[in-house]
Amino acid sequence: MARSWATFGIDLHLDPAGPGLRRGLTDALREAVRTGRLAPGTRLPSSRALAGDLGLARNTVADAYADLVAEGWLTARQGSGTRVADRAAPPAPAAPARPDRVPGRPRYDLKPGTPDLASFPRAAWLRATRRALAAAPHDAFGYGDPRGRVELRTALAGYLARARGVRADPDRIVVCSGFAQGLRLLAEVLRRRGLPSLAVESYGLDSHWDLVERAGLSTVPLPLDTHGTVVDGLGTEGAVLLTPAHQFPMGLALRPDRRAALVDWARRTGGLILEDDYDGEFRYDRRQPVGALQDLDPDRVAYLGTASKSLAPGLRLGWLVLPRPLVNEVTALGGARSTGVMEQLTLAEFMASGAYDRHLRAARLRYRRRRDALVAALAERAPDVTVTGIAAGLHAVLRLPPGTEQSVVRAAAWHGLAVHGLSRYRHPDAPAGSPASPDALVIGYGTPPDHAWAGTLDALCAALP
Repeated sequence: MARSWATFGIDLHLDPAGPGLRRGLTDALREAVRTGRLAPGTRLPSSRALAGDLGLARNTVADAYADLVAEGWLTARQGSGTRVADRAAPPAPAAPARPDRVPGRPRYDLKPGTPDLASFPRAAWLRATRRALAAAPHDAFGYGDPRGRVELRTALAGYLARARGVRADPDRIVVCSGFAQGLRLLAEVLRRRGLPSLAVESYGLDSHWDLVERAGLSTVPLPLDTHGTVVDGLGTEGAVLLTPAHQFPMGLALRPDRRAALVDWARRTGGLILEDDYDGEFRYDRRQPVGALQDLDPDRVAYLGTASKSLAPGLRLGWLVLPRPLVNEVTALGGARSTGVMEQLTLAEFMASGAYDRHLRAARLRYRRRRDALVAALAERAPDVTVTGIAAGLHAVLRLPPGTEQSVVRAAAWHGLAVHGLSRYRHPDAPAGSPASPDALVIGYGTPPDHAWAGTLDALCAALP
């Protein structure tokens, strides 16, 4: 059984049996000196006293001391005993000069996919957290329902019905940690059902395609034209992933006749539609809002939503509104297990109190002003650039003269501006029926904070041809 020597305020755990006693004591003393637990000049017990404390032979302790004296860790002088040797402390490394800006790091960011994080409603969120914590029942902090807290599912059912036209009741909602987890869960369910592939749009995020393929499904891109995704090409895939309200990144809304054809396909074949409504709250023009596709057939559409664009991606909150047969299959794979209870309760309170609606109204106004400033600046300073996809969302597509996309991306980097070219969003297997990738930029005008918006526009216009 291990014993400890604590005479000088340190613990040395040793095994008093076996051939390694000397080495164990030597290593323990050396480590105590190296780490500073035994300070320079500290006098150690005599070999007889330490041997008695540890139940070791005196020669074992004397030999360990001798080893450390020979190594320079200890000193031994007649009349002054054995002490920790004085050692010069290594000089602290000089702090490197801190540059004003990290070389190569962009000064302005127009990459799509992130809202203005500086506008997160901290005070309102904190008030909602306090109210939610005060009202939370004790069982809220247990393992709970894998679908998520009933408070949040109830709030989501009411909000989605009112704001997006989604038909749902709380029992058909599963809370998840964001769109990526929701897609991963659905892809795993489809694989277990024996589906070999998932149809996707010709333009989108490669991270989503990779996620689906890691789940064991191949991705089959559908053609895209000026009216959105061409759904006539759906075959035996059995499921399709779409952004029908605001195609990412092209910005097109799926036409009503294609919506109807898509639902007809799902009913006829037993297929499943995965609807990614990633920025459905942000429509700006005074025309009939584009509601959720899920309303056409809740039994054939799995609706995926998230707070990543409306609030912040760091909250890790998303939701699935599922056909009833899918609920148990999805929750069996994890569901809300990876989402914190307090975040769920806070968002439920945030929605129920009306704070979510107030935040969205303010955000829509702010983002619309930015969009309008972007369009006006380009019309004045880069008239050869055409802006599309601006009726909704947090990004726009800037059509460039042919052959200029990569040179503009490089020029933007030279001006300290991070931008993405449209070509990076094209599926590598996009069918011939889809338009060849035009030269364009995908501009995320939601990302910069308000104080940086004017400078960001200046940098963008300076980089454009």
